[in-house]
Amino acid sequence: MSEGINRLVVIGLGLIGSSLAKAARDRGLCQEVIGCSRSPETLVKAMKAGVVDRVVGSIEAVAGELGDGDLVVIGVPTLTVPVIIRQLQPLLSQSVTITDVASVKGSVVTALKEVYGEIPSQFVPGHPIAGSEKSGVDAVNPKLFDDHRVILTPLPETGGDHLQRVKDLWSGAGAVVSEMSVSEHDEVLAATSHLPHMLAYSLVDTLSNMRENREIFRYAAGGFRDFTRIAASDPVMWHDIVMANDQAVLSVLEDLTEHLGLIKQAITSGDSDYLLGVFTRAREARNHFSKMLENKAYLEPMIKTIDYRVAPGGSVSGQIRIPGDKSISHRSIMLGSIAQGVTEVTGFLEGEDSLATLQAFRDMGVVIEGPTDGRVVVHGVGLKGLKAPSGPLYLGNSGTSMRLLSGLLAAQSFDVELTGDESLSKRPMARVADPLRQMGAVIETEEGGRPPLRIKGGQSLNGIDYELPMASAQVKSCVLLAGLYADGTTRTTEPAPTRDHTERMLTGFGYQINRKGALAELNGGGELTAMAIDVPADISSATFYMVAAAIAPGSDVLLPHVGINPTRIGAINILQMMGADIQLSNQAEVGGEPVADIRVRYAPLHGIQIPEDQVPLAIDEFPALFVAAACAEGQTILTGAEELRVKESDRIQAMADGLKILGVDATPTVDGIIINGGAISGGEVDSVDDHRIAMSFAVAALRAKDDILIKNCNNVVTSFPGFVALANKAGLKIVEEVR
Repeated sequence: MSEGINRLVVIGLGLIGSSLAKAARDRGLCQEVIGCSRSPETLVKAMKAGVVDRVVGSIEAVAGELGDGDLVVIGVPTLTVPVIIRQLQPLLSQSVTITDVASVKGSVVTALKEVYGEIPSQFVPGHPIAGSEKSGVDAVNPKLFDDHRVILTPLPETGGDHLQRVKDLWSGAGAVVSEMSVSEHDEVLAATSHLPHMLAYSLVDTLSNMRENREIFRYAAGGFRDFTRIAASDPVMWHDIVMANDQAVLSVLEDLTEHLGLIKQAITSGDSDYLLGVFTRAREARNHFSKMLENKAYLEPMIKTIDYRVAPGGSVSGQIRIPGDKSISHRSIMLGSIAQGVTEVTGFLEGEDSLATLQAFRDMGVVIEGPTDGRVVVHGVGLKGLKAPSGPLYLGNSGTSMRLLSGLLAAQSFDVELTGDESLSKRPMARVADPLRQMGAVIETEEGGRPPLRIKGGQSLNGIDYELPMASAQVKSCVLLAGLYADGTTRTTEPAPTRDHTERMLTGFGYQINRKGALAELNGGGELTAMAIDVPADISSATFYMVAAAIAPGSDVLLPHVGINPTRIGAINILQMMGADIQLSNQAEVGGEPVADIRVRYAPLHGIQIPEDQVPLAIDEFPALFVAAACAEGQTILTGAEELRVKESDRIQAMADGLKILGVDATPTVDGIIINGGAISGGEVDSVDDHRIAMSFAVAALRAKDDILIKNCNNVVTSFPGFVALANKAGLKIVEEVR
């Protein structure tokens, strides 16, 4: 931390400079605020409006007073910044911190090198992303920077104390401070700010010169007015910005010109598919950007941390519609994208993990409409129609996305990198990389086989006969998806049954796959044909409510249209072994997947030795089942579940730690856990950023004696969007606390 700011000198009292000065003065961010301007009128207005403590007509008048702890902000137009730098160089000691607010950083750095002969450690280039149609000191707004981004572009020579002082100033003014390289800043701003302003100016200028269309402005709709509003900005300022950032602006202009040429060509030739692709990608990208700005999207973690405080006691009742199955949602996008034709998906899970898969295929050129109320339309491009993404495919927290995509991408013609968030970057990927390498894929991982995965394109794959060393549906699916592109037969043999959604869905898409017991095999070179997919409710998500009803006296819930794939019903089997009152009705098969309505009523539970053949059938549901065991009479023992230690977290250890805090006797073992049922007290537990652990401890509150505070619950949206609202409607008492 810096030791604070003594004097703040703002050179140039336009909108940005005066608003920063006023914010600093109002919020006590420094001991004195001094305004500097060559305009006597501006200085008078600044004093009258309380923007500054005192004013000077030139920096020379105050330079002799400045020293350690003082900060000078250059708040003049972009092309004027070099002039001010030349003025400051002989006047200020190296102990004075200097920063600027120019929209272009490359020209500022060039000026520093020319004037100083090097980059001075005291200079911190900066750029607040804030503004208004109005300008000058008359438009002063001390709240202008609240929750707005300020980008700093520190250089290797920048001093740590100087950087921290500037960070403290902007944070104190309410801004969210980010850091970028100078080149990245200028490239990003050229695309997101400078180009849109140029387009707005150009459009208005073009239309205003069309005499026969002068009336167009009278009848312009809101979209035109909103877009062209930025053409009301200061023309001198934007002239300076474009001239200062000419190379980056020219580069993005060339890309746009090429794109417009393709659109023109599509209109001329009547290429409906191309136009639909452009409009769909643009619409969804815009929606994606909106989520990012709200800190909701998987591409940018939430700035705030969400905790759950759950009040004790109660019961659950009523009909509860569970969101769509995550595993099937993932696969519907993947297989629909490489199929021929248009695949319509209903019941799609609009959670972060599924959306990560969807975005990845959009990044590879697939036109995908939606999701809208669970409906997604995928315009398939065929097995060889995917295109190279412009950058790494970011998959958030989704291990399913990364493992299955690695198989599907291993034989593409292009290089690709798969990345994820901090949690996903710790998870083992050698289990998929190793068999893919045996097939001929070239894949690089980080130390220990961790992400990111870098897959080399243009490889020819050969089918293999692969015996899985562990029961993993993700590994099995990865190998089979790679087998679609391989020469010969690809065969997998699993040590225990795992979910078979990939095999069922491939059959639904018309791809021949042979299954017999633990063996699944297919030949490469076939074709997938588009189909309609109705995604059933997710049994993993339903398990939280099955456990809730099973442990809370007075509970009675009905969960309609839940997937009961025989490779996924371990939770139902285990709960029934423990004495749970569970009934299935309206059983049917939809799109190759069995579904049923599940009714659960409270009944006393007893501890059991969980059969190891049920472990693969309930691998994702064990955190919730551990809560059932904690509420059961007697001892529950789980073995053969070492896979739980390499999920989103070490779920065995995390659940054992949390249950102990809540007063439950829980002992973790190498491959399982021993739980002695008993009373649940209140307390504070950590979900370790694992969505299933967070929801499991929320359910535990139904039998707790006091509040349970569950830390770090942001990732619940990865699998169960709307969990809190639905849980509270059913009878739980959850309050979200933001910190």
